[in-house]
Amino acid sequence: MTVQSIAVKAMRPTQMAVGRKLVKAKRKGLRERERKPQELVDFILENPIRVVMGPGNQIYVVDHHHLAHALLDEGFDTAPVVVIGDLANLAMPEFWKQMEGKGWLHPYDNKGRKRPIRDIPKKISKLEDDPYRSLAGMVRLEGGFQKTTTPYAEFTWADFYRKQIPEKLLKKDFEKALHWAKRLASTPEAAALPGYTPKGAAKADKKKTDDQ
Repeated sequence: MTVQSIAVKAMRPTQMAVGRKLVKAKRKGLRERERKPQELVDFILENPIRVVMGPGNQIYVVDHHHLAHALLDEGFDTAPVVVIGDLANLAMPEFWKQMEGKGWLHPYDNKGRKRPIRDIPKKISKLEDDPYRSLAGMVRLEGGFQKTTTPYAEFTWADFYRKQIPEKLLKKDFEKALHWAKRLASTPEAAALPGYTPKGAAKADKKKTDDQ
């Protein structure tokens, strides 16, 4: 697939929420790499944002929403993308039907509730904050489970933690919640989740920072 450059502000999301802590972590990583410009360029080129072309030549992000958000917040004008699908010739109802059928759509709000597709923001900057998505992402980065090709896998983990860990604790003491979440990640209750890693198995590469 060919990598091309597209304006960050032109990208539209296909989900309703991101983990703001993850976005913040990615912004920090971008700033640290700015000290070594070539390293920054290499990182961005190695992690192109996956998009689908939609009706009206709109560009829809289907992977790396957090990176897109971080690039936008850091003032980047453009970002490399890989077009994985061209559905520009479809009418909007059929476009959304195809997107959902291919697993390229996640119309769930920051409470894990399914919403009408029309409620998906039109701008990356308008995505809601889901603290459980941050929790799931941090657990993966620390080796709690493996990254997989399952669409929106970390939202599945976020919903698992939503039922296990009180939101009050998550907001009051994130580190304590993270410790609890990492323990839960290797329990039998989590065995059916994508990327499940039994206790004692090899941990995921912490250097991987790409996510949905």
